[in-house]
Amino acid sequence: MNALLSVSDKTGIVELAQALHAQGIRLLSTGGTAKLLADKGLPVTEVAEMTGFPEMLDGRVKTLHPRVHGGLLARRDFPEHMAALKAHDIDTIDVLVVNLYPFEATVAKPGCTLEDAIENIDIGGPAMVRSAAKNWKDVAVLTDASQYATVIAELKAAGKVSDKTKFALSVAAFNRISQYDGAISDYLSAVRVGDDVPAGNAAPALDLFPGQSNGRFVKVQDLRYGENSHQQAALYRDLYPAPGSLVTAKQLQGKELSYNNIADADAAWECVKSFNTPACVIVKHANPCGVAVGANALEVYSKAFQTDPTSAFGGIIALNCELDEAAAQQISKQFVEVLMAPSFTAAALEVFKSKVNVRILQIDLPKGGASAWDQGRNAMDMKRIGSGILLQTADNHELALSDLKVVTTKQPTKEELNDLLFAWNVAKFVKSNAIVFCKGGMTMGVGAGQMSRLDSARIASIKAGHANLSLAGTVVASDAFFPFRDGLDVVVDHGATCIIQPGGSMRDDEVIAAANERGVSMVFSGVRHFRH
Repeated sequence: MNALLSVSDKTGIVELAQALHAQGIRLLSTGGTAKLLADKGLPVTEVAEMTGFPEMLDGRVKTLHPRVHGGLLARRDFPEHMAALKAHDIDTIDVLVVNLYPFEATVAKPGCTLEDAIENIDIGGPAMVRSAAKNWKDVAVLTDASQYATVIAELKAAGKVSDKTKFALSVAAFNRISQYDGAISDYLSAVRVGDDVPAGNAAPALDLFPGQSNGRFVKVQDLRYGENSHQQAALYRDLYPAPGSLVTAKQLQGKELSYNNIADADAAWECVKSFNTPACVIVKHANPCGVAVGANALEVYSKAFQTDPTSAFGGIIALNCELDEAAAQQISKQFVEVLMAPSFTAAALEVFKSKVNVRILQIDLPKGGASAWDQGRNAMDMKRIGSGILLQTADNHELALSDLKVVTTKQPTKEELNDLLFAWNVAKFVKSNAIVFCKGGMTMGVGAGQMSRLDSARIASIKAGHANLSLAGTVVASDAFFPFRDGLDVVVDHGATCIIQPGGSMRDDEVIAAANERGVSMVFSGVRHFRH
């Protein structure tokens, strides 16, 4: 048996080569890999010696040779294939170990030049991988160090790699080639070309939306069903998931997550991680029904729950701070579908041991703490439409006090300004049309997803009434402008004293005049937050 090893990432390659050699397998290799193995005292034959043809063109051509691809592609069960190998004195290659030039890592570096990108496009590696993967019944193809242990164990136990493992390795190999080619296509089709192709030694300007978009997602699990029981579903994650994102969660307890659990959990997690102080978000049917900030987990949960106890029943709860026993005791009094936090105390987990159906997810903070959570934000949003997709930059806009434009005679107080920023942040995660009443760092009434902004305002006030919350002295966030004064009148009639809205309506002057007439303050954000 012969094994050809040619890797860019040398992780674990010496140990694998030692195991292969111990099984009596002849080692073939190229360039730096061959030197490393020889330095470790392993007998290794250079590919150039095997092919009788030296590496050339600065290493661009070294394995593109019939002695390599013949050895990989020959079917052992076809006598004519084996006769052809014998006639041309070609040995079979039974194990191929290849990982590719680091194209993805190269183009991710700031200032990467077009020349660097091009030179990190592997040619010989993918060609060998495809040959070996196609002939999977006869060749074990390893494309990642995580596969080495399984192959070593099977060789030690049976002296060969099982067909099941070889087929799985082949699928993984084709997946890797697809990912690699997709990354190259994404990058090159984003390079902005004017009258001249960008100079190779300069970092090219890249278009935000490449000429071809190649989604690369890895299946995490099948789900019991989709949004409804007659639909089928599965969960996929990005090939390289961002730290602090939902797909990196560890499930500590509870039933399997459903499609709707995951969708609602993501809505809650994206909202709660947008706050830099302890916060709690309760979500029902993709909309926040209670959001609060405060000093600790117990306070923020209690305030968030108070907004809408009815909707919170069977809700999804997310906290951006450690969940301790006191908060766990309070949460455990209610029916909860999913509970998420970056960490849990042992005592808190003990509280939920008897609540075996509660799904508990731990999502580790990225390095750098809560302030680094923005690393986990999606850069792009995608929506499926008939035979196509809509692709847009994600709504990651953050509003600062300095961005606010006071447009009324009355000025907001310091407390109102803080609540305005809080309310505006919540409104970003509420389905349009969104109206959010807030006070003291908590939501007091949320109106979501209505065709009429007036109806959203009325629903928000009704919700507050059901929770026995007074809206007197609240601030209100509207995710888009008030087209007429009637919307402003509704929220003021229910007790709002300060409003934040984007502005930009043809009737802004009318709405501003109404605010002055009603004796309330109003600020413009200059941006809207439609969430469809």
